[in-house]
Amino acid sequence: MTNKYAFILASMKQVIFKILGGNQGMKRAITIILVVCTMIMMLSGCGGGTSGNVIKIGVYEPSSGDNGAGGKQEVLGIEYANTVLNSVEIDGKKYDLKLEIVDNESSNDKGPSAAAKLVSAKCSVVLGSYGSSVSIAASDVFKNAGIPVIGVSCTNPQVTAGNTHYFRICYLDPFQGTVLANFAVDEFKAKKAYILTKLGDDYSAGLGNYFKEAFQKLGGTVIEETFQEGNSDFTAYLTTAANEKVDVIFAPTSTEAASLIIGQAISQGINIPLLAGDTWDSSVILDAAKGSNEKIYVSTFFDEGDDSALGSKFVTDFKKWLNDNPEKLKNNGGNDIVAAVSALGYDAYMVAVEAIKAAGSPDSKKINEALWDVKYTGVTGDIAFDEIGDAIRNVAYIKSVNTSDGSWNFVAIQSVK
Repeated sequence: MTNKYAFILASMKQVIFKILGGNQGMKRAITIILVVCTMIMMLSGCGGGTSGNVIKIGVYEPSSGDNGAGGKQEVLGIEYANTVLNSVEIDGKKYDLKLEIVDNESSNDKGPSAAAKLVSAKCSVVLGSYGSSVSIAASDVFKNAGIPVIGVSCTNPQVTAGNTHYFRICYLDPFQGTVLANFAVDEFKAKKAYILTKLGDDYSAGLGNYFKEAFQKLGGTVIEETFQEGNSDFTAYLTTAANEKVDVIFAPTSTEAASLIIGQAISQGINIPLLAGDTWDSSVILDAAKGSNEKIYVSTFFDEGDDSALGSKFVTDFKKWLNDNPEKLKNNGGNDIVAAVSALGYDAYMVAVEAIKAAGSPDSKKINEALWDVKYTGVTGDIAFDEIGDAIRNVAYIKSVNTSDGSWNFVAIQSVK
């Protein structure tokens, strides 16, 4: 029993001794004291990132809404990492690492409330989110609480711009947009592109704009359109693309919108190459395109065909973990295909642990300071942060959908010109 609880016990004994009048009834008094003290200790263990030698790592991700499918896969990588490394030693004291997971519902409006739950849970550091807009929406909640955040796959520059608490381990949209524009020109000799983005979505609008800028610099011309929140009919947009005789369609959207776009392109017999960013690296896309003649290409952070020692071990072990856990397999889309965001989730967790160890403390402020100097070799490559808190990355993987069996084909490792 700690000194604090011993003091409480001694004080209560004196009070009850006086109330009950000396030694008479003291046996009953001690019983009452023990019950009350037990309740106090149980209650005190309910909150705080380090109570009971536990460090809490918050997970701020969507498991519902437009990006629920991708969010679940990102969480899977984090959860698996927690099974691989679930404790740290600081100054000779062992701390268990516990995940606190909340659903931000892919919603800018609901994200801050989800973030507040992680603050209330006294998390030392937070991971997330899948989706740049919802990451930006909750940023100030974490900033005001003094909690550092490691973005996993939130690629919009605004996530880390102008703050010192948000980091990220993925590449950024200016790079991703440029990579995809270069790929369109290199692979398809594209001269005319159709860009479709979602109105009010930072990720979609930002990536669409970066692709446009790069494509035009390479000599291409662009047709642009936007769609509203909740839109489910993309036939008119696809018809415009076909009538304009574009060489490629670039649609950086959520997986929910993507599956509709693919399905309606199939129905209309439109098989113009479809290009998209990292959000399309999902089993949802494979299911939507299987059995069709669509040509779909995505940029992403990792390919399960990676033959490096770290990459291949991760893929083998992660697949086994998925197949041993029916609920986890379901959250992965019902198969054991390794999504790039799962690999990123794994690496983000390990980077958080490295920062905790470097800080030598579960204190959020010290972890924030330690993150700037963390260097970690992960399954997605070497990770270090620049002066803004962004990962230093210079290549992306390009994958295409194998529509015959619903799997991914590795196409190329693409850089920029």
